[in-house]
Amino acid sequence: MSNHERVTAYTCDPLFDEHHLPGHPENRARLERIMAELASGGLLRRMTRIPPPPAGFDLLARVHDAAYVRELAAYAQRGGGYLDADTYVRPRSFAAAELAAGGAAELARAVMAGRATNGIALVRPPGHHAVRQGGMGFCLLNNVAVAAQAILDETDVKRILIVDWDVHHGNGTQDIFYDTAEVLFFSTHQSPYYPGTGGVQEAGTGAGRGYTVNVPLPAGVGDKGFGHIYAAILEPLAERFRPELILVSAGFDAHWDDPLAGLRLSLAGYWSLAQRVLRLADRLCAGRVVAVLEGGYNLDVLASGVADLCRALLGDPTPGSDPFGASPWPERPAEDVARAVCQLHGLP
Repeated sequence: MSNHERVTAYTCDPLFDEHHLPGHPENRARLERIMAELASGGLLRRMTRIPPPPAGFDLLARVHDAAYVRELAAYAQRGGGYLDADTYVRPRSFAAAELAAGGAAELARAVMAGRATNGIALVRPPGHHAVRQGGMGFCLLNNVAVAAQAILDETDVKRILIVDWDVHHGNGTQDIFYDTAEVLFFSTHQSPYYPGTGGVQEAGTGAGRGYTVNVPLPAGVGDKGFGHIYAAILEPLAERFRPELILVSAGFDAHWDDPLAGLRLSLAGYWSLAQRVLRLADRLCAGRVVAVLEGGYNLDVLASGVADLCRALLGDPTPGSDPFGASPWPERPAEDVARAVCQLHGLP
């Protein structure tokens, strides 16, 4: 696909708004604010919408336990409630989650088939905390894992890189792919912090040993630390792995002004991460990247961050305006954890 044929696709649906609990941090205002920003900035009309299909039971049951999928559907049908203290289910939540997972998978299919260069799944509920046996941490079904599994099942692709830059560890994605060499899972996250997983030594098991790469960061790491980690760890890992597709769990809660966390990325820092991932994709897998929305709870930061990610996917040379600027606090260094990760995973 030549430059003038570059197509950035997105998926979204009004059904996602029906998964909603007023007062909860993960509510429909998140996506409403994102879509308003993308529309007002002229970004939606520059992208191609791909309607999300429901993921379907067979695909979901290859990622999650079949019993959990059935129980979640029945729980929502009965009116819902809470899976845990953080994770709510409403009557339409299963339908929304099934559509979110299906939308992420459909975008990945479109990119692999050459119908799009890259894409972004503007979906909720988020997914990366949902483990094989159940949902947690605001997540019901693991959208990025469903997308990866669909491509592994339906194509001859054997190597998928998942980059998780959400501030929380993607424990669900790790759990689902912990014993396979087909998915390289790379996560930067605040530690110690929810959900309490993601230590450096959690590196996979069996055939998957070395294919889970965790970079647990102390509160206070920001743009400089993230840049060092991506250059010293992610880039050589990706070069060694040679992915055929890159998926991104794109949370925006590592921003310094997010109310739920304590890392110190700026919007400029997020732009830099996106550029690094896109350069890797251009070099290694014909630009094939699909980003999937995860967390982010300062709505203005979230909307600006997603808009910048769309600009990056579209090939724009610069991000949008940054009303927040750099973190007002000094950064904490990340070299020690980077050194430990490099040593464990055989990186220079």
